[in-house]
Amino acid sequence: MAEVKHKNVRPKNVGPRNTATRPQTLAAADRLHSAAIHLLRRVRQQDAASGVGPAQLSALSVLVFAGPKTSGELAAAEQVKPPTMSRIVAGLRRSRLVEITRDPHDARRMRIRATAKGTRLLQQGRQRRIEYLAAHLGILTPDELGRLFEAVEVLERLLNNWH
Repeated sequence: MAEVKHKNVRPKNVGPRNTATRPQTLAAADRLHSAAIHLLRRVRQQDAASGVGPAQLSALSVLVFAGPKTSGELAAAEQVKPPTMSRIVAGLRRSRLVEITRDPHDARRMRIRATAKGTRLLQQGRQRRIEYLAAHLGILTPDELGRLFEAVEVLERLLNNWH
């Protein structure tokens, strides 16, 4: 069996500030990875109410939060092949959740942007997810909620420094 080499496994400029041992870091990464996946799966259950599939919602999310994109940029952001993204965009367009226009700087390129309907649908879905999650966070003690808030701040700092 061939050895698989992974690129960018270890971020640059990480090391001296990290006083945790490698096993502690790996254990934390393992638990965080598992918790993040389980949390996302649970809140995504709320997306069924939108009537739009997960691939379309994900692509729409990129357009709403990052702005207009070309099909190639959107495919790269979603880590799918261009023909797959073309099908996703076609479905979004049929549902009037996106509109496609010519790029003002290059008439050969098409720009995809979320419509007001698409933005509204995504915002409503996000609100459903947040309310669902908040309802479950309601069982936490004030101390646990405070610790969770601090953990979220740590995660946000980590993501802001992600390269």
